Amino acid sequence: MNTLTRFSLLLLLCSTLSSCIVTRKKYDDVLAQKIKAEGELDDKNKQLDKANNDLASLNEKLKQLSKDTADLGENYRSSFKKLTGLTKEYDQLNTFYKNLLNNSGKLSRDVVQQKEQLLAIQDNLDKTRKQNDSLSTSLAEREKKVKELEQVLAAKDKSVADLKNRISNALLNFKENDLTVKVKNGKVYVSLAEQLLFGSGKINVDPKGVGALQQLAKVIKDQHDLQIMVEGHTDNVPITKKSTYMEDNWDLSVMRATSISRILIKAGVPSPQIVAAGRGEFSPLANNDSPQNKQKNRRTEIIITPNLDELFKILGTN
Repeated sequence: MNTLTRFSLLLLLCSTLSSCIVTRKKYDDVLAQKIKAEGELDDKNKQLDKANNDLASLNEKLKQLSKDTADLGENYRSSFKKLTGLTKEYDQLNTFYKNLLNNSGKLSRDVVQQKEQLLAIQDNLDKTRKQNDSLSTSLAEREKKVKELEQVLAAKDKSVADLKNRISNALLNFKENDLTVKVKNGKVYVSLAEQLLFGSGKINVDPKGVGALQQLAKVIKDQHDLQIMVEGHTDNVPITKKSTYMEDNWDLSVMRATSISRILIKAGVPSPQIVAAGRGEFSPLANNDSPQNKQKNRRTEIIITPNLDELFKILGTN
C-alpha cells in the first residue's frame, strides 16, 4: 500500500469517524480523491528523482570539464614549448641558409638541401602556430566556462548558506535537542524531533510544533525557486494501535509528513513546491539499540533544495 493510498484511507477514516454510516457516494468521492492524490504524488516523485539525477549528472559533468580543461592546458604548454623550439631552429637554419647563399657554387647542392629543409620546417612551424592558436582559444573558452560554473556554484552555495542562517535565526527560540538545521550536499536539512511535533503514535502536530513550522514557513514561503521534501521517520518499535488506515510505522511516518505539509501550506508555502513522504524505520540516524538512539530516529526531516536551472543552462551551452 503506497503513501497516497494510506493518505486517502485516512481521509475515509476521518469521514467515517464523523458519521457512522458511509454512503456509496461518499465512498466514490474518497476513491476519486485517492486516485488524484496518487497521480500527484507520482508526479512529485518523478520530479524529485529527476532533480537528484540532474544534480548527480551536473557534478559529473563539472568534474569532467575541469579534467578536460587541465588536459587542454597541459597540451597548450607542450605545444608552446614545441613552438619555441621550432622557432629557434628555424632562425638558426635561416641564418645558415643566408650564409650559404654567399658561398661559391660548390655549395649549391647543400644550399638546395638546406632550403628544402628550411621550407619543411617553415611549414611545420606554421601548422604548429595554427594548432597553438586553436588550443589557446579553446583553453580560454574552457577557462571561461569553468569560471562561470564556479561563480554560479559559489552563488548557489552562498544562497543555501544564507537560507540556512535565516532558518536557524527564525528557530532560535527552540531547543537544540528539538531541532537542528544544517547544510548537506547543497541542500538545507531541518530535522525536527518527535517530542517537538507529536505525541507518541500520534499524527496531529502539537501547538509548539505548529509554531516552529509557522516560523519556518515565514522564511521560505516567498522563495518560489525551492523544492521542499517533508520526510517522516520512526524507530523500529511497532505501533500499538493498528487500524485500517495505519498498519505500521511506514503509515505513521507518511501521515505525519502529510500533517506537517498541510501546516506549511496553510502558513503560505505554495503546495506545488512540497512533497510529503515517509521512510518509516528504514532510514535511521543510529542503531535502534537504546532509548536514546530510538529517540534520535523518531524525527521529521524537511529537505530544502535550491533551483539548479542556471547551472543546467550553462552546461547546455557547452
